[in-house]
Amino acid sequence: MNSIEVKNLTKKFGEFISVNNISFNVKKGEVFGFLGANGAGKSTTIRMLCGILKPTSGDAIVGGFSVMNQPEKVKQQIGYMSQKFSLYNDLTVEENINFFGNIYGLTNSVLEERKKWVLSVADLNGKEKLLTNSLPGGIKQRLALGTAVIHKPEIVFLDEPTSGVDPIARRNFWELINSLSEDGTTVVVTTHYLEEAEYCNNIILIDAGKLIAEGNPKELKERYIKNKILEIECERISEATEILSKEFFVEEVNIFGNSIHISVNNFYQSEEQLKNVLSANSINVFRVSEVTPTLEDVFIHLVDKK
Repeated sequence: MNSIEVKNLTKKFGEFISVNNISFNVKKGEVFGFLGANGAGKSTTIRMLCGILKPTSGDAIVGGFSVMNQPEKVKQQIGYMSQKFSLYNDLTVEENINFFGNIYGLTNSVLEERKKWVLSVADLNGKEKLLTNSLPGGIKQRLALGTAVIHKPEIVFLDEPTSGVDPIARRNFWELINSLSEDGTTVVVTTHYLEEAEYCNNIILIDAGKLIAEGNPKELKERYIKNKILEIECERISEATEILSKEFFVEEVNIFGNSIHISVNNFYQSEEQLKNVLSANSINVFRVSEVTPTLEDVFIHLVDKK
């Protein structure tokens, strides 16, 4: 059963096409990753699916209602956590929870019960009177998610929810996302942290407004990465990348942090072959090792190919 069905969804701003004729489905209760670089069209798509932004053409059925024709009905079925922090910093923790609870129509005992849940998941029991502005980023983020789902929506949209927080807080936040999914909530999350996508049941990759790949993490790697991937640590990375890109045994080469990832074809023979190429240009190689392809390898492969 699908919670979301998207068909030929398009959004134009004047002559600029932000989202270009995309179609996909999201199953009930799954964690669905919507991935791409900044400016790829992720946030625009999410705003259309939330009934905030009207599509130029196409449609989507979200929780049984059309975003084109029934946006107010859509809003009643969902929770939404925006890319920019969605709480009021000058209110206390409790005031924020009460405010969002009242917006969603919760009162009396129901609101009190859900307030206890939000305080628990945000690890804020006994800290209800603290100003929200004083909270650490990771705690504030969990509070924002708690208020976004305080009304127990069927579907929750999280737009770049882990942007700007430390790795431990990001990991804890994903544990909370998975617990929501286990309880039957459909979670759609946008991110440009491709390593986070490993936590998703299914993924779509978007680039320049177009859907370029779809599947679960394992499927995407098997479908698009056919060659061996090597990771190289060496001197003068930029220069080494340029040199390797011209070699007949190298299919693709990209900088990954302080190392280089290369995809090699059948003409690749050995580590010595690779080291000889770089040493001939006076570049010392510290390490060469085969690595498991990542979703970042998939994304770069698809974008380079395009």
